[in-house]
Amino acid sequence: MLANASLEQMLKHSVAYGYVMTQPFSFYVDAYPMLQNELFKQDEVIIAYGDHSNMVRVLQQKLNDLTYYDEEIDGEFGIFTEYALKKFQSDHDITANGAVDVETVQRLLEQERQRYLAPLRKIDQPLEYGEIGDHVKTIQEALYYFGYYLEEVDSIFGPKTNKALTDFQQDHGLTVTNAVNDQLIQTMAVESEVRVSSAPKEVSEQEETVKAANKSDYQTFDVNQLLQGAKDHIGTRYSWGGTSPDGFDCSGYIQYVFKQKNIQLPRTVSEMWNVATRVDQPSVGDLVFFETYKKGPSHAGIYMGNNQFIHASESRGVQISELSESYWQERYLGARRIQVNK
Repeated sequence: MLANASLEQMLKHSVAYGYVMTQPFSFYVDAYPMLQNELFKQDEVIIAYGDHSNMVRVLQQKLNDLTYYDEEIDGEFGIFTEYALKKFQSDHDITANGAVDVETVQRLLEQERQRYLAPLRKIDQPLEYGEIGDHVKTIQEALYYFGYYLEEVDSIFGPKTNKALTDFQQDHGLTVTNAVNDQLIQTMAVESEVRVSSAPKEVSEQEETVKAANKSDYQTFDVNQLLQGAKDHIGTRYSWGGTSPDGFDCSGYIQYVFKQKNIQLPRTVSEMWNVATRVDQPSVGDLVFFETYKKGPSHAGIYMGNNQFIHASESRGVQISELSESYWQERYLGARRIQVNK
């Protein structure tokens, strides 16, 4: 599965991982998106107004892909690049200061991922070798995002697309077939987060605030009402970065459901893991955590009892799943409880 595929596996179809990571920035300029993203995950990467570099070219390309930058991709961080960046920040509720900070880069990479992978959800039937059309183009672009298809996107399911498809299936433990099936689409669109490097802390200030608020302000916690509120949103579509009934991502959904009961949770799965208390077996209302695309918790849901949990899945939106399903069972990390004074 995609969650278990290391970066080395993703890169092996171009060059060896060790070689890649020693290359100068110029190596990444025309690389596929996931490889370019490795640059943005490094703490030492700094881009500022007035710079002229290949790294700025990568930034311009990403803004261009998202239709914010339509000038020449020249590597110069000038007024047009700054304007495009500020427009992107404004549209995504980030302080529009034109700075290439962690929050901006995080959202930029998330939106780029959405641009390449969100269309997968529109494929509603298997695609066979020899087919032509927009759905084939969607698969080619998704395979390009991961670094498997580096040819011209021509909407034709021919030998080059089939080779990329086979490589992806082999690397992710899927049955190799000359077809695009539901299992493949779910694997490509598996819920994940693009994380940019920032100084880690054992427990963030936000987490400490959440702990203090939950201890001092909220004295009751009606699990049945919580679950009813959670079930009210079954079928709500998945939206990357979504925190409202208009569309949820996995942590945004959990945060919203608990907030309706006056319980504040942090924004990300890893932060929720840190503020909650470990339990040996889940009880109704506990959070259940999974390791999907990276080491550690990266997906979570609310335990409902009877081995079921409710969560926001990228492939089907808010839904109820079984912990015993092989996909979730293999990735299960454990349960944690949100402690509220009784």
